[in-house]
Amino acid sequence: MTTSRGLADLAAAHHVATSFRGSDRQMVQVDDDIVVAVLAQLGVDASGPEAIRRELEAVRQREAQAALPPTIVMTDGATRELDVPATLVLEDGTSSRVERLSDLPLGWHRLMTDTQDVTLIVAPSRMPEVPRTWGWMLQLYSLSSDRSWGMGDYGDLAEMARRAGTEQGAGVLLVNPVQAFVPSKPLQRSPYSPSSRRYANPLYLRVTETAAFLEADETTRRDVLALRPDSRTELIDYDEVWTAKLDALELLWATRPPNQEQIDPDLRAFATFSALAELHGADWREWPEALRDPAGDAVAEAQDSLADRIAFHAWLQELCREQLDTARAAAHDAGMAVGIVHDLPVGVDPGGADAWAQQDAFASDVRVGCPADAFNPLGQDWGLPPWRPDRLAASGYAPFRDVIRSVLRHADGIRVDHIAGLWRLWWIPPGEPAHRGTYVHYDADVMLGILALEAWRAGAIVVGEDLGTVEDVVTETMHERGMLSSAVLWFERDWEAPGQPHVPPEQWEPETMASISTHDLPTATGWLRDERVRVQAELGLLAGSAEEAYAEAAADRAAMLDLLRAEGIDEDDPVVALHAVIARAASRLVLSSPADAAGQVQQPNLPGTVDEYPNWRIRLPMGLDEFFADHRVRASIAPLQASRPSV
Repeated sequence: MTTSRGLADLAAAHHVATSFRGSDRQMVQVDDDIVVAVLAQLGVDASGPEAIRRELEAVRQREAQAALPPTIVMTDGATRELDVPATLVLEDGTSSRVERLSDLPLGWHRLMTDTQDVTLIVAPSRMPEVPRTWGWMLQLYSLSSDRSWGMGDYGDLAEMARRAGTEQGAGVLLVNPVQAFVPSKPLQRSPYSPSSRRYANPLYLRVTETAAFLEADETTRRDVLALRPDSRTELIDYDEVWTAKLDALELLWATRPPNQEQIDPDLRAFATFSALAELHGADWREWPEALRDPAGDAVAEAQDSLADRIAFHAWLQELCREQLDTARAAAHDAGMAVGIVHDLPVGVDPGGADAWAQQDAFASDVRVGCPADAFNPLGQDWGLPPWRPDRLAASGYAPFRDVIRSVLRHADGIRVDHIAGLWRLWWIPPGEPAHRGTYVHYDADVMLGILALEAWRAGAIVVGEDLGTVEDVVTETMHERGMLSSAVLWFERDWEAPGQPHVPPEQWEPETMASISTHDLPTATGWLRDERVRVQAELGLLAGSAEEAYAEAAADRAAMLDLLRAEGIDEDDPVVALHAVIARAASRLVLSSPADAAGQVQQPNLPGTVDEYPNWRIRLPMGLDEFFADHRVRASIAPLQASRPSV
């Protein structure tokens, strides 16, 4: 079945795909009803031929009225002729009348015509070269120390940065997303479904290193310390940790003088959401209807009645900023070549703060995911609402800019999860299963330009997670712009050759960040012991039989052994051997994880599970002091230290 010409034209005008190339490289035709349903989520009526004609005419009229697109991106040194004269207003406020754009400074500028106010972004054509170094990829919650409460915290991040840099010569720390959660129990455990990507997670605060604690009287400090939760539990209990920290922070808040400072409007909206969520639950879509409108009278009245609680949540963000800055400073003081790289999730919780405060920017009823492939025959549904590309463009991409800025405010680098989402996202319309969706395309030139400009301004590196089925243009463009893609040892194979042998690490793409595994894959020891296959078999998650899965795992190990032998690497300690392999990678960055180096068996997250597996709750099997003294850790990272000595 082929899509009618009118529907195809209307879909193309709104960047909705009517066909796409699947993971097997074959073209897949999208069902018309899915195209119609996705267009409806963009406010476009394609319910019949007459409706389609009306919508196409509206598109033609808008195009005729707009001489320029709502947002324009250029790279430094580029020129562009304008169809109409315009007033160019540079970021510094200077203005001039122009018909041609050239020799413009990097930054955020404006073009003003008689009928349009256009956002003009001038971005660097290429990022500065990333230093060759090695480091750690952290699941921060999994760390523990004598001073942290029940889970890793920002203080542990600072300590890890300081000691990894000074004692081990590491040059980079990649940390899991530490964006804000919804402060309503049960807490969302996944760091990849944050309430907001613009604010930080107070669950990671170290209460005893806040100024309020250090300046408190002896009785208050004693009461705070008495709240410390048990850190010896097998799994991390997020609710218990937050209860303890919240009680402690409330004690400290009560000792502070009244806050007379004005709260930034965006922060005020976030803090308002947090205060309302404590009263009405984690999902704003289930609140009393009057409170679902952040600009409504009911919310304004709530802001008055909840003024102290809103100020409290704004204060928590101030504390987060201070402790994140302290961690970054620790990395710099330790002489790290790169520093701390923060992870940016692909989206936000549909019931969370960003989705509430920025409802116009999101297609709130849509879920993002992936189409069907060999590993996921029913597709993937991540349950995250996508941005509307038309609203992003109309706003000058301010929501995207603000997210990038918020992450880079405390970072020396940013890792963008599922960076292919800057090109296109798989939209699943309401009521449909994951495989019944289609791609909606975004302006990747603009979004990459914003990412490059903000990273350049922050002096930060950019890493894109491009694993899985990703169009070639994604990885190629990243490399052209000086951004690193991802290389994982398990996947660096010649998939077209007989036996699919591993590619020698010396032949890996240099513009990459390499690692043995990721948070969604087996740890080194778990892979060696078939832990993932065992767990999936127990939970009934295997596509085929357990025997087939174990045989495939054995074949994967045999292929890895072939690589080790070809590289002349000692196989006596297989975990050390895996580190020795990635140490030889041509990649600019090579990362290990504490879980890999310490011999942890369980992987942090098992995709396809929620409560069946302890996702995001697994502790590192040793504290920080033990970690830096452990002989297995030292043996594992020795090849990395030898191949990339600190400067």
